[in-house]
Amino acid sequence: MPRSPTNNAARPDMTTPVIALPACVKQIDGTLFHAVQEKYLTAVRDAAQAAPLQIPALGWDEAGAVALDRFLDMVDGVMLTGSPSNVEPRHYAGGATPEDMQHDPARDATTLPLIRRAIERSVPLLAICRGIQELNVALGGSLHQKIQDVPGKIDHRSKRGRPLDVRYAPAHDVTLSEGGHLQALLGKRQISVNSLHAQGIDRLAPGLAIEATAPDGMIEAVWVKSAQVFALGLQWHPEYRPLENPDSTAIFKAFGDAARARAGARR
Repeated sequence: MPRSPTNNAARPDMTTPVIALPACVKQIDGTLFHAVQEKYLTAVRDAAQAAPLQIPALGWDEAGAVALDRFLDMVDGVMLTGSPSNVEPRHYAGGATPEDMQHDPARDATTLPLIRRAIERSVPLLAICRGIQELNVALGGSLHQKIQDVPGKIDHRSKRGRPLDVRYAPAHDVTLSEGGHLQALLGKRQISVNSLHAQGIDRLAPGLAIEATAPDGMIEAVWVKSAQVFALGLQWHPEYRPLENPDSTAIFKAFGDAARARAGARR
């Protein structure tokens, strides 16, 4: 049966900002699908108070910049989601791919040029989990492929097979950078976050500033230095039940407000 609506959010109108979410490519019964997990779509709708728009991962490379510009002409923000797949290491000279790693080359070929163009055009950006890794790679950084194998780092992966509430529960604290955008937004120096990732930032891209770190020194949040608008990357998952977490609510509200400002300017 079709799912019944579960919230009472106001219906979108002409003043509602539109947020683009690039899809992942999934194979189901031998057929390719372009998909976005529902929790990201509902977080945009409920916490950012915006209308989500799924963008297909058709491999819009740099030669397809005209198509990417057409997408960006139609939207007021871009949100990059988490995914079971990882950025292919060839994009950051990361060496061989471990046999147990999942990749999505069509998504890479869509998000990496899209990130660069969105920043150039001052489109508000929120990058979550795989998204922060894409952001770092798009701007010239590199990744750890398996953080748990790096000396001095903790295991940041979730325990698969456990209930979602357990997997997405707070796993460790992060320290917010003094004077950073995230500290100013949340009004504190430390917050508790969930942790569901095997990869993470190794060499920070020169265009990014560190906004938060884990106890083992892993970079957990970044800001685009040149950004004139909201441009935040997070390694954790604020989209999971965002209205039940004041920090997640504040992040999505700030992102939504930035998108609303762009929508107002465009219209």
